[in-house]
Amino acid sequence: MYMKKKYFLIVIACLAMLAVSCKDKKAEQANNRLKVQNDSLVAALNNRSGQIDDLMGTVNEVQEGFKQISAAEGRLDMHQAPAEKSQSARQSLAQDIAFIKTTMHQNKERIAGLKEKLKDSKNVSAAQLEHMQKLIDGLQAQFEQQQKDSAKKIKDLQDELASKNVHIAELDKSVTELQGNVSSLSSDNASKARVMAQQDKDLNKAWYVFGTKKELKEQKILVDGQVLKNNTYNKNYFTQVDIRTQKEIKLYSKKVSVLTTHPAGSYELVRDENKEYSLRITNPSEFWSVSKFLVIQVK
Repeated sequence: MYMKKKYFLIVIACLAMLAVSCKDKKAEQANNRLKVQNDSLVAALNNRSGQIDDLMGTVNEVQEGFKQISAAEGRLDMHQAPAEKSQSARQSLAQDIAFIKTTMHQNKERIAGLKEKLKDSKNVSAAQLEHMQKLIDGLQAQFEQQQKDSAKKIKDLQDELASKNVHIAELDKSVTELQGNVSSLSSDNASKARVMAQQDKDLNKAWYVFGTKKELKEQKILVDGQVLKNNTYNKNYFTQVDIRTQKEIKLYSKKVSVLTTHPAGSYELVRDENKEYSLRITNPSEFWSVSKFLVIQVK
């Protein structure tokens, strides 16, 4: 009896030790997983911080370039008073104008680089991306304005000197180059505006159709009780609309059923004096958020 009891206690002790060992092993595995996750998170945060620091460093360089250009433009203003220009004054003018051109070009390249870096940024939060995009857009606008202002300032100086029969080759060349850049910039901006307008228009396109069950089946819009099951349906049967302006669709029927999915509360079905329905869109952005296609069955 004693031996059985002793054997039983030994088994219990072994099981306890085994349980503790398993528990320790699981705890170690969990700790290892946490360590890997933590190391990955730290690496991502360091990478994110490095990317933002790099972007902000370039932003500071652009802003410093703006200051230096403004200072050089201020020196141009100081050169406008004398009726005649000495050789040293002409050299000073040429140097300031050359500096403006060079710094302007550097800022243009830096801003272009910022845009590319922002596209390639990873592990950066959406809020940070949005903030940096707004910052870069502001720098671009400031650059374009400063380029226009510099072109005008140099042109005014050139006209003043010409009226006094004073000509500086570097000045004449700079006016031509800057004016060409501004003209090219205006053309680029107009082109970009057209592209953005078209993109905006495309983003706000939607299509709707209403018809009887038979008509929808004939156009393969309704197949085996499912709507827009595949791409074989007749797209030309749909009417294209601009979701920003299309707020109501008359259905000319007393019995209608919306077959496509659209969030409840974003639209309502209303009847006119003839008891015929119209679909009224009360929240366009929400209504078209699920699908840009609207299919309504009528009787």
